[in-house]
Amino acid sequence: MSFGTPPPSNEQPEPAPEGGSGGYGYPSGPPVPGYGYPPGPPVGAGGYGYPQAAGPNPYQDPPRQGAPNPYQDPPAAAAAPEPFPEPFPEAFPLSGPSSTEPDWEALSERAAKERRRKRMWAWGGAVTVLALLAGGGAFLLVSGYGTKGEDDKPDTSASGSPKPGTSGTEENSALVAGDPTVIRDLSGSIGLRMGEDASVVPLGGRHEVKMRGNSKSYAQAAERVVDTTKSFTVTARLYNLAEKTSRIAVSQGDGESFTFELGGDQVNGKLTWMFRVQTGDKGAAATAVTVAAGPAPKKDRTTLTATYDAEKKTIALYVDGKPAGKAEQVPAIWQGPGPFQLGRARHHGLWSGSWSGSMDRVRVFDAALSDEQVAAYQEGKLDSAVKPSHSWLVS
Repeated sequence: MSFGTPPPSNEQPEPAPEGGSGGYGYPSGPPVPGYGYPPGPPVGAGGYGYPQAAGPNPYQDPPRQGAPNPYQDPPAAAAAPEPFPEPFPEAFPLSGPSSTEPDWEALSERAAKERRRKRMWAWGGAVTVLALLAGGGAFLLVSGYGTKGEDDKPDTSASGSPKPGTSGTEENSALVAGDPTVIRDLSGSIGLRMGEDASVVPLGGRHEVKMRGNSKSYAQAAERVVDTTKSFTVTARLYNLAEKTSRIAVSQGDGESFTFELGGDQVNGKLTWMFRVQTGDKGAAATAVTVAAGPAPKKDRTTLTATYDAEKKTIALYVDGKPAGKAEQVPAIWQGPGPFQLGRARHHGLWSGSWSGSMDRVRVFDAALSDEQVAAYQEGKLDSAVKPSHSWLVS
């Protein structure tokens, strides 16, 4: 055809007669009940869009053998459809006991109960553990585990004696009544105030002061106790826990230097018992005189006794009542400033030689005891006429 030429006219098919079985442009056929669905029952027999009960479902079911396919086979003569025996059932029941959907509310309630039960068990277990720990700690505190040495077995009669910091100090004869931080002087009137890390504890029928070997482990008088210009004797029973370095049990002075010190000093790598005095007012090492004995045993109770004879100008040391080392001649002992000390000594303006262990039976005599008297004292047979001027921790 050429541009502008009208297309040839084709005859259009006649419209289907009114009430006929065919539609516009479709061949005549049996009536069709639904849009796009195969022949079914008369209108009103089924619902809109539902497949026939005996026929295939073109959206869900595969074509049955021998059944017409509305998308491949031409329409066949319609057969009289069988009516539905009953209304089409619902695909899924919405409610009722036969429903297979879980009861989410019941499941949620059970889960909440289980969580509460687990929390209760967890809290109960935690409370039990804390109670056991508290009970074990209390047992350790009451039993004093780790605080007593091998020989520290308190007498049952002294088990009720209060410790420093507790009430009822009048029951503890080693402490000043009303002040558990001061060791009582049983022969004089000069108490010894303890540092934070020193404490008095029962020991058999007596008491001892324990010290931890640090700067807070000491006991100090408020004034001078020993007159070093005159004869004197100082004695103490010691329990040593150190092996090396200087460890001073008893001394006097808080200025630049000690005036005397009794305890242990390191000699050839070992702690050795010694008694040392200062003869010069400058506190120099060159003016100190020492009497040394054998090695200081560890974890063993030893009684050290030091004497100064002002007439003979000699110093001497005794270990467990026996002379030790060689007595030394001295010009005099410097009378330096400062009070009596337990557990430390003054060197070059600083505290040193902190005692590690314990001590008891500390006494001062205003005379130089002889060899025989020292031996008698060790055996507890010293003449009662010889009395100490001061004594601590002897009851």
